[in-house]
Amino acid sequence: MSLRTLLAALLVVISTAGSGWGAFALPERLVFEVSWSGIKAGTAVQEIVPNGDGVTITSTHKSADWLSVFYKVDDHMESVMTKGENGKLFGVPRIYRENLSEGRTRFHKEVTFDHAGKNAVIVNFLDNSRTNFAITPITYDSLSCFYFARLQEPEIGKSYYVDVFDGKRLHNTEVKVLRREELKTDLGTFKTILIMPMLKTNGIFSKTGDLYIWLTDDERHLPVKMKSKVKIGSITAKLVGGSYWPEKK
Repeated sequence: MSLRTLLAALLVVISTAGSGWGAFALPERLVFEVSWSGIKAGTAVQEIVPNGDGVTITSTHKSADWLSVFYKVDDHMESVMTKGENGKLFGVPRIYRENLSEGRTRFHKEVTFDHAGKNAVIVNFLDNSRTNFAITPITYDSLSCFYFARLQEPEIGKSYYVDVFDGKRLHNTEVKVLRREELKTDLGTFKTILIMPMLKTNGIFSKTGDLYIWLTDDERHLPVKMKSKVKIGSITAKLVGGSYWPEKK
């Protein structure tokens, strides 16, 4: 599981049901340190800001200097959301963009969503192709589904699902809400909810090992840690900073 795979996986797996709309305030910035078997491998930053009639979500992933010599990762993703209704923070994605550079591999595309027409238009800027794909009326992209999920209330012992379009396929992703745990981190000790996504798809969401994510057991549902086994060792991502409300005391 690559740096981007792990960070992207975090974004798609925690859809839950409920009537609450959360309490995290805008703007918000989350900074993660990603390590491979205890060695720092890179960083990731996720931000959500108001854009006038909705919100814009961005996520960047960069490999550490030592890793960049062999395999440089420099990724940028963006999701532009519609305005929410009935007190919701936001609605559904309008546009999803990604510009990814990983070693010798490049991805540069844009997805425009038409939820009323149940259609998504994908433009690939590298080969100038344009394709259409059928979606559901409640389809999210790999960034927006994460923030949608944080606005819900997870229930221990239950599984939940969300429709996510990753730019190639539409996935109905299941996540198991396992248990509550107290977790000690460099930022302090948190009461958390441990979840496990059931990732069985191809591509960047491929299942190469069980993925575990610890969310704070409060209104913020901050992702403070995630961990996955890989062929050699394991990859861990920890929340190390940023700006979010209310601050941990």
